[in-house]
Amino acid sequence: MDAVVFALVLCSVREQATALAEAVRVLKPGGQVRFLEHVRADSAGLVRAQKLLDVVWPHLAGGCHAGRDTLTALQRAGLTVTWMERFLLPQARTPFSFYVLGTAIPSSGGVTRAGGAG
Repeated sequence: MDAVVFALVLCSVREQATALAEAVRVLKPGGQVRFLEHVRADSAGLVRAQKLLDVVWPHLAGGCHAGRDTLTALQRAGLTVTWMERFLLPQARTPFSFYVLGTAIPSSGGVTRAGGAG
């Protein structure tokens, strides 16, 4: 595959690591993973709120977890984020408002551009 796209699904897949490993497996050399996901908050208080919500929320919302650390999961899968933008949606800081949009490739290295809030 030239590209694998994850759009608001990595919060709810049962085995996030397995899904990411499969993405890496099917990518051809030079392929990319593109992602748009809601992720773990950037403050200790909101992370605690996300953890509390995750006791019940996945059972009510199709498996959705409020605060998965998807960026760490990407790295553990052997992906390097080459471009990323963080943003809040809505602009209010709630347990569900932290998002990332980005591109990753199977290799080593670091983020080349990061921006936005959150």
